Amino acid sequence: MRHLYSGKVRDLYEIDGDLLLVASDRISVYDVVLPTRIPDKGALLTQLSLSWFERLSEVAPNHVISSDVPAEFAGRAIRCRPLTMVPVECIARGYLAGLGWQEYQKHGSVSGVPLPAGLLEGSRLPEPVFTPTTKASEGHDEFMTFEDVVGSVGRETADRLRELTLELYARGAAHAAERGIIIADTKFEFGVDAEGVLTLGDEVLTSDSSRFWPAGEWQPGRPQRSYDKQIVRDWAAGTGWDKTPPGPAIPDDVVAATRLRYIEVYELITGNTWSAPGAPRP
Repeated sequence: MRHLYSGKVRDLYEIDGDLLLVASDRISVYDVVLPTRIPDKGALLTQLSLSWFERLSEVAPNHVISSDVPAEFAGRAIRCRPLTMVPVECIARGYLAGLGWQEYQKHGSVSGVPLPAGLLEGSRLPEPVFTPTTKASEGHDEFMTFEDVVGSVGRETADRLRELTLELYARGAAHAAERGIIIADTKFEFGVDAEGVLTLGDEVLTSDSSRFWPAGEWQPGRPQRSYDKQIVRDWAAGTGWDKTPPGPAIPDDVVAATRLRYIEVYELITGNTWSAPGAPRP
């Protein structure tokens, strides 16, 4: 294996001409990796992604070759095909939250898409919208309009990115809704394979790339309880930390609560009982 790259959460290796995408237990907030890890996080993200890749394979081809990986990465890595990645974060929003909510408050729109007046934080949108952003290697991503995407990748590819993003979101949101989960928004990443085919890559509909809310608790006009790292963001925001490196260590109770949320949404979406890689299964 040859190490190629380390991101905030994932490490990338080359193995016999394929890529090995390894998810770590690292966690980042405000673009800073914190010194404390969340046990099983990498495996939970990987196994949830694999479930979605299989479920959504009829919508879009994906980069997965297999989950047969070296033993040291068992359960938390995917062997995949190399892609030339598209320089656009393809975001679908069905509800108004996070940066989308902030953008709406300023402009009444998100990524140039006009939205109805009078929406609240957490409001359901009349229909899901494609709200792409740049894919920054450093710093923060910035909102793009659809015409910005056209200028970056061409109209045919931009049309296909929007179509696939909204279809993948619709299929995923419908499956999650049957299990009592709202997918408020999510991010997809695409690349082009060796044959020139637009292909789904990276991770899919995980707690790191999506906002998952309990449907029974949804109430517009306030922040929602979520099955993701929002609990870490909330804790970090209350520490007085200035959001620059190095980040603070996460207390044990916040680590445990975060891990349980990742497990809960994995079990709800997949229908499987979580067992960490290498652990005995019932």
